[in-house]
Amino acid sequence: MLAATAAASALLLSACGSAGTAATADAGPPRPGGTLRLGISSNPDCLDPQQVGTNAALNVGRQVVDSLTDQDPTSGEIKPWLAEKWEVSPDAKAFTFHLRQGVTFSDGSPLDAAAVKASFDGIKALGAKALLGAGYLAAYQGAAVVDPRTVTITFSAPSAQFLQASSTMSLGVLAPSAFTRSAEQRCRGEGLIGSGPFTVASFTPNREVVLAKRAGYAWGSGLWGHQGEAYLDKVSFQVVPEPGVRTGSLASGQLDAITDVQPVDEPQFTSGGFTEPTRPNPGIVFNLTANTTRGVLTDVAVRQAVSKGIDRAEVTSTVLTANYKAATSVLGSATPFHTDLSKELAYDPDGARKALDAAGWVPGADGIRAKGGQRLAAGVVFSPVFNQNQSVLELIQQQLRRIGFDLRIDLRTTAESLQVQQSGQYDFLWYNTTRADPDILRQLFSTKAGNRAKIAPGELDTALDAQAATVDAAQRGPAAERAQRLIVEQAYAIPVFELTQVLGVGPKAHGIEFEASSRLRLFDAWVSP
Repeated sequence: MLAATAAASALLLSACGSAGTAATADAGPPRPGGTLRLGISSNPDCLDPQQVGTNAALNVGRQVVDSLTDQDPTSGEIKPWLAEKWEVSPDAKAFTFHLRQGVTFSDGSPLDAAAVKASFDGIKALGAKALLGAGYLAAYQGAAVVDPRTVTITFSAPSAQFLQASSTMSLGVLAPSAFTRSAEQRCRGEGLIGSGPFTVASFTPNREVVLAKRAGYAWGSGLWGHQGEAYLDKVSFQVVPEPGVRTGSLASGQLDAITDVQPVDEPQFTSGGFTEPTRPNPGIVFNLTANTTRGVLTDVAVRQAVSKGIDRAEVTSTVLTANYKAATSVLGSATPFHTDLSKELAYDPDGARKALDAAGWVPGADGIRAKGGQRLAAGVVFSPVFNQNQSVLELIQQQLRRIGFDLRIDLRTTAESLQVQQSGQYDFLWYNTTRADPDILRQLFSTKAGNRAKIAPGELDTALDAQAATVDAAQRGPAAERAQRLIVEQAYAIPVFELTQVLGVGPKAHGIEFEASSRLRLFDAWVSP
């Protein structure tokens, strides 16, 4: 077996923006007690961290469950948490975890190897209901209890990504008693028993989720700011969908902090005792993924011209703010093994026009090019999952008209967008996907997995398979870089900007932090009287 040291887990990340700690310099030492009133932008439709996929739900679930490992938000390294140490087989198919002693679930039962096995088996049994975990455990064969403190998890195919996946709340460990409840009951918070620093006290859909401090908690990650119990007595997640109401409630003191501050509202919370922690999301940036089997997008020269015709700096400086970064790869800068491809993504409208001229696309009377009676046009399917999506795409539409390309914008609901994506009946898809591991590329672009660009098997598959086959950074890094280069150079996906989490934090709230996947971590949070 190969020891999985932190150095082998990830390369150092490029700058990740603010560290995400909300605390004023003169706040004094942390004070235990009190309730943090946190405004969130959408209803967490399910509380079970093993099932959920939305930011609102993940931000709640992260506080309730612990994970086998933790991930350093700055370096991307995998660190001990419930597992004190681990080994990975040379073929990245077997992962053996050695558990720390003395950990219990909130029902008093021990968190031992048998409980870990039951939890992972339970996630696998959820199937598609495990919105994120199903992908992480796609090749899961099973878990074997070696002894009460040792468990070996095996896969049918190389799964280097699993080490990072073991740090996520989607693979957070639930007590065996939780699996006596149905998936629907756990979504409602019923019997949702974890070992985390908070427990679910109440859930009123579309209104509020209340978490209570877990008494006696004493096994936090070494990456956290203190050990022992959480500072807060309670956390009240209050559902406030309207951005103006959310910001007004923070400004007036009715809320202590809010998520999803809109670009237009950001200036309100940079002074007067307010703070604005930010962190870019790791994973796949907001992009136009091309269906390479449809219409004009079958031509790589057209796809490359579209990429050259997008002024990413204009997008971030006009529609967004300085808190948002122009994309420098298909992976965000907070992702381990991110490769800076800024030169390949430079704005070059003249180069785009020349490439289209050379490919035989001739400008028409309305400025849109055509060839052989076919207009240079394609549609993009998107949902309003990010509030500024339509404004961003309208600007890109204007930019592409300057090179003679007609981008048609097709707004759908989130559910409709998913149906279109699954059907393959699209030209471009507009989306982002959060994950602090480069294997997200394999999940969405491999011909053996999501294959959203509808490409044929080839060199990209080879690179994606190679990065999945080892936890050794010296081997995994070059494979991940090759995959990014191929996706960008062939314009299978056209990166535009990195999604950023922007919080507004009032003068009485402190210590609100982001973990590596840009979800909230509230263990060190506290409130002033």
